[in-house]
Amino acid sequence: MKFNTKTIHGGQQPDKAYGAVMPPIYQTSTYAQSTPGGHKGYEYSRTHNPTRNALENAFASIENGTHGLAFGSGLAAIDAILKLLQPGDEVISTNDLYGGTYRIFKKIFEGFGIKFHFVGMENTSAIEHYINENTKLIWVETPTNPMMNIIDIKAASLVAKKHHILLAVDNTFATPYLQQPLDLGADIVMHSATKYIGGHSDLVMGALIVKNEQLAKKLYFIQNASGAICGPQDSFLALRGIKTLHVRMQRHCENGKAIAHFLKTHPKVDKVYWPGFEDHPNHHIAKKQMNDFGGMISFSTKEDSYEGAIKVIERLKVFTLAESLGGVESLAGHPASMTHASIPKAAREKIGVTDSLIRLSVGIEDIDDLIADITQALT
Repeated sequence: MKFNTKTIHGGQQPDKAYGAVMPPIYQTSTYAQSTPGGHKGYEYSRTHNPTRNALENAFASIENGTHGLAFGSGLAAIDAILKLLQPGDEVISTNDLYGGTYRIFKKIFEGFGIKFHFVGMENTSAIEHYINENTKLIWVETPTNPMMNIIDIKAASLVAKKHHILLAVDNTFATPYLQQPLDLGADIVMHSATKYIGGHSDLVMGALIVKNEQLAKKLYFIQNASGAICGPQDSFLALRGIKTLHVRMQRHCENGKAIAHFLKTHPKVDKVYWPGFEDHPNHHIAKKQMNDFGGMISFSTKEDSYEGAIKVIERLKVFTLAESLGGVESLAGHPASMTHASIPKAAREKIGVTDSLIRLSVGIEDIDDLIADITQALT
């Protein structure tokens, strides 16, 4: 079954009760039993819920995995991965990553005795320098947030396998429409399903997908024991979002390409970060492991100041100034004061997240309206 068909049918079957095509919302906390332990596969909705299970099957299908897990947020999904570790373990992470990921690494799990190394992984050979007997996890974002750096997942997986280390890939920006990390050798794929998978800015959710039975069992245990699950209503909304993922992503990519090229030639724009440019670092890797280049773009203006960036994003009218990304509507943000504010200023500026950087999540509106909006904001 090809991807565009999987988004609609993958892992799904009509509801057994009445043949409903869309999985019903099972808004229940518990299930009747005929005798203790005598039930129809469901006891308590923290452990299992039919709507959430349908969603988890869909997650597994679109990422070519065997097991999917749905969580209350992307950070709850990351939390579950880190709970596979023990005090004294070490993690090698890309140095350009979502501020919330950095925060949970440094402010929560570092306090439990886990050590984190933040490394530029554009050349995956840099990973080897930090590996020792305590290294248990390599954490990759690609494209990275917000600098759009590209990391070679297959090359990273070879390093991980050589040293018997888990490789987890945050696939939020690319989505399985553009790249499928499990096929490239990753052990775990993570999504903030709040973003492109949900696609309509109406839910908060995280996802993990694996294709190793033992690893899946460990994560299911953590999911149930820690309880950071999503509810049936959000599961239903995410299932609905998945069914249109392929058509939405096609438009996101088309609009993203048009805006990236427009910004690159604009006289008031300094730098544009988008992996589709041939001169973008590791463009050849992006071309190899991705089907297209996505709708996420970062740029800075020639004014090169916090005040200049704020003036531009406050003038936008079609683009909405807001946190998050991946919805049908176009969003603009200021990483240094919004999504990445939890990262110390010196650390974020070292990787290029300056006060003048603006991040765009290009939606699926008419491209002429989007370009006109950016034009008036920059004027």
